[in-house]
Amino acid sequence: MSLARLCLLLGGLLAGNFVHAQETFPVNGIADKREGCYAFVKATIVKNATTTLNNATLVIRNGKIVSVGTGPVPKDAVVIDCGGKYIYPSFVDPYSDYGTQPVKKAVSSRRGEPQLLSATKGAYGWNQAIKSEVNAAAIFNTDESSAKTLREAGFGTVLSHQQDGIARGTGVLVTLADGSENKALIREKASAQYSFDKGSSTQDYPGSLMGSIALLRQTYLDAQWYKTRPAKEGTNLTLQAWNESQSLPQIFDVQDKWDALRADKIGDEFGVQYIIKASGNEYQRIPEMVATKASFILPLNFPLPIDVEDPNDARFVALSDMKHWEMAPSEPAAFEKADIPFSLTASGLKDAKQFLTAIRKAIEYGLSEQKALDAVTLAPARMIKADDQVGSLEPGKLANFLLTSGPLFNENTVLYQNWVQGQRYTIKDEDFRGTYTLTVLPANATYTLLVKNATSLSLIQQDTLAGSISLSGELVKLAFPVKKGAAQLRLSGVTGAKEWNGTGIDTSGALIKWRAVFNAPYTKKDSTKPASQLAIGKLYYPFNGYGWETLPQQQDILIKNATVWTNESEGKLENTDVLVRNGKIAQIGKNLAAGSARVIDGTGKHLTPGIIDEHSHIAISKGVNEGTQSVTSEVRIADVVFPDDVNIYRQLSGGVTSSHLLHGSANTIGGQSQLIKLRWGADAEELKFAGADPFIKFALGENVKQSNWGERQKVRFPQTRMGVEEVLTDAFTRAREYEKEGPGKRRDLELDALVEILHSKRFVTCHSYVQSEINMLIKVADSFDFHINTFTHILEGYKVADKMKQHGAGGSTFADWWAYKMEVQDAIPYNANIMQRVGLTVAINSDDAEMARRLNQEAAKSIKYGDMAEEDALKMVTLNPAKLLHVAEHTGSIKAGKDADLVLWSNNPMSIYAKAEKTMVDGIIYFDRDRDLELRQRISTERNRLVQKMLAEKKKGTATQKAAPTQEEIYHCEDLQAGHQKSLINGN
Repeated sequence: MSLARLCLLLGGLLAGNFVHAQETFPVNGIADKREGCYAFVKATIVKNATTTLNNATLVIRNGKIVSVGTGPVPKDAVVIDCGGKYIYPSFVDPYSDYGTQPVKKAVSSRRGEPQLLSATKGAYGWNQAIKSEVNAAAIFNTDESSAKTLREAGFGTVLSHQQDGIARGTGVLVTLADGSENKALIREKASAQYSFDKGSSTQDYPGSLMGSIALLRQTYLDAQWYKTRPAKEGTNLTLQAWNESQSLPQIFDVQDKWDALRADKIGDEFGVQYIIKASGNEYQRIPEMVATKASFILPLNFPLPIDVEDPNDARFVALSDMKHWEMAPSEPAAFEKADIPFSLTASGLKDAKQFLTAIRKAIEYGLSEQKALDAVTLAPARMIKADDQVGSLEPGKLANFLLTSGPLFNENTVLYQNWVQGQRYTIKDEDFRGTYTLTVLPANATYTLLVKNATSLSLIQQDTLAGSISLSGELVKLAFPVKKGAAQLRLSGVTGAKEWNGTGIDTSGALIKWRAVFNAPYTKKDSTKPASQLAIGKLYYPFNGYGWETLPQQQDILIKNATVWTNESEGKLENTDVLVRNGKIAQIGKNLAAGSARVIDGTGKHLTPGIIDEHSHIAISKGVNEGTQSVTSEVRIADVVFPDDVNIYRQLSGGVTSSHLLHGSANTIGGQSQLIKLRWGADAEELKFAGADPFIKFALGENVKQSNWGERQKVRFPQTRMGVEEVLTDAFTRAREYEKEGPGKRRDLELDALVEILHSKRFVTCHSYVQSEINMLIKVADSFDFHINTFTHILEGYKVADKMKQHGAGGSTFADWWAYKMEVQDAIPYNANIMQRVGLTVAINSDDAEMARRLNQEAAKSIKYGDMAEEDALKMVTLNPAKLLHVAEHTGSIKAGKDADLVLWSNNPMSIYAKAEKTMVDGIIYFDRDRDLELRQRISTERNRLVQKMLAEKKKGTATQKAAPTQEEIYHCEDLQAGHQKSLINGN
């Protein structure tokens, strides 16, 4: 009996099974309490990824597995002969939104009025992006259409949640059985879900990635405090639900590899080990992924090849995007090789039916079949603590299993059925493909037919001839010529499991009878390439055209016969050597012995300390401003450092070795800043300048009071310069009162940072222009007994230099920017010179990714405007910013014992003709102009290789994606959300 016909017999029995399973529901009719018991015999049963049983029997009863192996078949069982077939556990998807309504993401706009408070009604938390009270089980509805698609992809169970918000509430574990939600629901609260995406929240805060991170951190603290809160604080259902869900598996959805590390760091801070739902590019940083000790859920939505047929389109596509297309399918194999626990998900696929195809592609790229099976069955079940019910074929577990024609991951294997909770769902009827011996009567002529698919067949003889086939249910039509150039035999009939028969018309028009007997299944030649044969490019660190194939190592270096600008009392030293050992400046002098050090000839060249940009916005991910509130001292640039930013490399080419990454100027008290060293290729933590004092960004002026934000932006306080003063006064008054509170107080990250300022443990850099406001801030700081470390921009600094000196502040300014808005009308190019002559520590900064590449030239402008000495001009971009940032003991001058942050210039660094030939950080040469030329050639070669590979894919008929310019984010002080975007051309 064929499976198709057997299934008709099983239908009635299964219906009785479901009635019996729901005793609490009334029956409209006559109750049927028959038990459904089935024995699948003679099958190859794959219990799990490591255990396969041959000629074995699977017995199920009432939707659960009774036995697996060679035990007796119950007398009341319906016996199903599975000879030649395989049984596998149905797949488990640990990341799904099945049965929940998709929520439309809010689109924020500066044109609308700000929403400062939550719009959620009820006794919930203050921010509507924190939705920990959402219970997916309460909103879950079975969806027959979606369930069918997932079942046909092999799934039997999914962990589903509403994918909306930063804290998304709890997930529900359900099967893909049709019928009532009560039957499908396995576990009401199976996980707690998180992301960095605020989702449908229309509330302004958070408006940046660093804001999302700060909100998460604050919510953890608030939830801990809520457990022992004073009774007067009342009920917060959001925090209550948060606390109740902390014992569940904690799953965090991320958008890229760096977000994975950010999420893990939050988890480490609060003692939580997240399961990370990955983005698909984590293979680019496998050592860092290993270090998280996390389990991962890997998507298989590999990018399509890009249509680069038009060279004008192709030139705007970044090399990194091309390489990601090629390398993305290797991610599961990379995780397996690194022994990182992972499972696979269909999330992100446009069509879940492509899931098996995607797995096969991952196998082609090196994933083992054993690991692939584990990653879709037992691994996800273990991950979500459901392995007692699903994920393998064991007695007592749910009867969720697949019936297939052969090994699961073979390209020709057919999925016949997916049984979910003991209910059969047909995916495909018995496979008809194969070779048949066809006999035509009365002539008794015999032919061999090869049926490849539902539309084509071949007559196999000396000349293989093409024919056609048409199937409709159990009816079949065949047509083929018996010899080349002859008319066709036309046949029709019915199909069976091993034999087809019917009637037809021969080439002369006579009536005939026919019979086709199945001989052997169709086997298509496996085109899958072993991983070792795939031509895959190399990883770069960062994943960028200018990245390293192997990260550079520290080495001893001797630079000989250079003009050395020491920035110390020795001044400029001609024909002098500098020895670098273990990342430090070891010796300065003439005719130094090289020993084993690498020797670099500096004859005719100039060696200076590395340039330090006191005010930068490079290497920041997903927003430079959290401009949604007047005070956001809780947010931290340290949380969103972006190591892949090509501007790191570009600025190394201009001699920059350190950058002070600042929050923007959209609010009065902005976020905490981060000093980094430009260690190109390092991860975010390794970029950070270890041991540097912490700073924070304040701002004054037009940006703070939203002068240029539009007429609707009249809600957020302050709206005047007077209001700015009140915001500052109020903030530090609250900080003083907060500090006085006793044990058990609610910890407030915003006020923690302000208390640090009051105790000189955090230092202020303030965006400023106008004289009156500078005076105001000095007075406020004096009244609260703290001081402003640096006034940045400070274009009217020449008017108040004496007061700045008295207060103890320095200045970091532009060389000659003015007239770009009203509050800079009084800027003059003599500003830096005047402030320096008064006795201030003065730096020249960029506030601009492009200008930072020419800070040596910006400093040189003060030689023209005010006749500043060359060495003093250089100090404004080296030693002076080091002093302002409290790192002058480490960098900023060439002195024995300091960090070897050095630049070898082709000419006098104050000349517009000078080029940075080599830029060194901690004794490692991160930029070399000769190597740069080699990299440009490598980029060209690699781009061409990938273009040709994508063109070949298009020629084969592979679907492609439209070529689109690759964007990079370029931030300035006032940028909100995505900031200014710039297309990358050719290199990156």
